[in-house]
Amino acid sequence: MSRCIFCDIVEGKAPADIVYKDEKIIAIKDIRPQAPIHLLIIPREHIPTILDVKDYGLVGRMFEVANMLAKEMGIAEDGFRLVFNCNRGGGQAVYHLHLHLLGGRQMHWPPG
Repeated sequence: MSRCIFCDIVEGKAPADIVYKDEKIIAIKDIRPQAPIHLLIIPREHIPTILDVKDYGLVGRMFEVANMLAKEMGIAEDGFRLVFNCNRGGGQAVYHLHLHLLGGRQMHWPPG
């Protein structure tokens, strides 16, 4: 298994501002937020990219957690954005699958 900062956070070996955790998922505040609310929803299992997903139920669980957190953070009604980045050209910086939840400001299009 590859090691990365998210693996260390999941195992409690690196600090993070954890806002949610269960047996499969952990959610943290992004250390370089791009919106007033910017959370990362991360599976505990190390999966490098969205292309490496084998259990699509896990991705569904990530969306469930994102929806729950959007409601808890008070951004569900106004709107929010969910983003998976994949590989370097897609903007992925940490090669451990994670879903960005962004909200609390007007999102623009195109995004990047």
